[in-house]
Amino acid sequence: MDKKRRRIHVGAGGRLPRWVTDEINLSTPKPRRQAAIRELELGLRQFADDRFDAAYRTLTKAKKLAPQAPTIRELLGLAAYNTERWQEALRELRTYRRMTGDTTHMAVEMDCLRAMGREADVEKTWNLFRELGGSREADDEARVVYGSYLADKGRLAEAWAVVKPGRLVAHPPESTLRRWAVAARVAAESGRGDAARRILDAIRTAGDQPWLADLEALVDRYVS
Repeated sequence: MDKKRRRIHVGAGGRLPRWVTDEINLSTPKPRRQAAIRELELGLRQFADDRFDAAYRTLTKAKKLAPQAPTIRELLGLAAYNTERWQEALRELRTYRRMTGDTTHMAVEMDCLRAMGREADVEKTWNLFRELGGSREADDEARVVYGSYLADKGRLAEAWAVVKPGRLVAHPPESTLRRWAVAARVAAESGRGDAARRILDAIRTAGDQPWLADLEALVDRYVS
């Protein structure tokens, strides 16, 4: 089951929240604690600024200082993912999941496996996520990745079963909009033109998205 973890952010003065420093202090020998905290603070700022390669290098140093701190392993995994270091991202995020029980990033695990061509492991990770469960956002993101994987393989009926929306509510979270986008694509490619248009209209109503024009063009190619 997905254990709800607080999301990390840098506070006033660039300081980490208390729960993160406590995590490091409890898991790290005293001589390395302050250095690990400094590297994590820097790495988090770099990550927040989309300087992913710099964040990866900084967080690698933090990991050497405090390898048992889950937050460091989580952020290092995400920095590795954003720099297409697929194997390392997978290793770090799996380690983070084992440490915490948090299934939030299993969609990223699947995307790494997809990028490496490990199709059987994509299937296994999806099935494991279904067994473990997760938050609504984690569920949406897992369905986005797995549904896209199935659609890319031409397995459109299976993809639709994974991503099909329920009620098209007026103010969905971002993760649900991404799921709807995949659903619109799958509906269009599988000949469900009315469904594709209905989903597309719901996304437009929810507000402009940077990927909306591309999705509209894709739907137009399949739906007259």
